[in-house]
Amino acid sequence: MVVGYGIINLRIPESGSLKSKRSVLNRILKRTQNEFNVSIAETGHLDNYKLAEISFAVVGNDSRYIGGKMDLIFRFIDNLHVAEITGSKTEIMVVTSFLETADWEIKKYDEF
Repeated sequence: MVVGYGIINLRIPESGSLKSKRSVLNRILKRTQNEFNVSIAETGHLDNYKLAEISFAVVGNDSRYIGGKMDLIFRFIDNLHVAEITGSKTEIMVVTSFLETADWEIKKYDEF
């Protein structure tokens, strides 16, 4: 299993209140979620109406596919032109199967 996540810092210059910030973020989050079927949410700068931090996660079975999908997500958010990306971070992790690494045998339910 391959897990990729990204953190994006945004500046929303036209925002004058938390309500207008939420409107812009809702547009970004919903469109990205619908386009790429990823988990995405606001994760930082919750009380600042000019700044925002959003994070997303992608799961798959191929590192190249996950990396490409994450690049597309960054490009998609940038091309919406509703907020300026001021910084970002990505990480891709390969997770081995739990059953492959466990050294115990599967037994009957009453023997656990």
